[in-house]
Amino acid sequence: MTDSCVDTEAQDLERRGWNVTAYQTRPVNNPLNAVTVVVKGGGDLATGVVHRLHRAGMRVVVNELPQPLVIRRPASVASAIFEGETEVEGIRARLVEPGQVEETWRGGAIPVLIDPEARIVHRCRPQVLVDAIMAKRNTGTGIEDASLVIALGPGFTARVDCHAVIETNRGHHLGRVILTGSAEPNMGTPATVDGHTEERVLRAPCPGVFHGYCRIGERVSAGQTVAHVNGSAVHAQIGGVLRGLLADGVATTTGMKVGDIDPRGRVEYCFTISDKARAVGGGVLEAILCLLWK
Repeated sequence: MTDSCVDTEAQDLERRGWNVTAYQTRPVNNPLNAVTVVVKGGGDLATGVVHRLHRAGMRVVVNELPQPLVIRRPASVASAIFEGETEVEGIRARLVEPGQVEETWRGGAIPVLIDPEARIVHRCRPQVLVDAIMAKRNTGTGIEDASLVIALGPGFTARVDCHAVIETNRGHHLGRVILTGSAEPNMGTPATVDGHTEERVLRAPCPGVFHGYCRIGERVSAGQTVAHVNGSAVHAQIGGVLRGLLADGVATTTGMKVGDIDPRGRVEYCFTISDKARAVGGGVLEAILCLLWK
């Protein structure tokens, strides 16, 4: 992304007269500095959570797969797995080993671990665990894993396998903290954007290794080849801006989501945290502030 695509958050704050250095520095007397949070998953929704909690002063560590299936890579801390280090709206995330977590926190960055079995939960004993994998099912999180266990979206039941569930379905209840019961079920269809639903999603035509032809933020046309899987082309069904694309070399299955086209054509949306991710992150922050010390 070039600087002309979107202003950095620091530039925006400076225009509004904020003291950027003070805003980006965690106050030493903030009691939230003592709160450790493990976030399972580093995709775009998880990054909305990470951003909120890090800015509030908490010590956040992210665990991910060796090859994350993340689509909105510029807006996801999971990109640190591929790049070594990444930055999303003023927060830095760095790929580290478990023994480097404390050092990374001291440097002001978010530690990201390749840790598919979430061993870091037992290693650092966090007060809070957030399951942000978005698998639409529980892949192994239990209510006893931390003092406060929070899960995003369907597949979890508050008071059974977690203490709170955050609604992730767009609409009136997005970001709501659910203390009894579950989130709305997975509808199986992508959200409508400018009248487009399923046709804005790019899917793998077959099993194999993914390779992209276009860059995130690039404008594409209907029918254009934007990627291939083992030589089979992936075509755009509509025109717009390529908002997300799977990383090269990641293994796919037939029908798997490998990209996302935004028909609104706003390039800056590709590189910033979405309204949905911010709402979900706000719900997690609310749950922590309301429940952790109870």
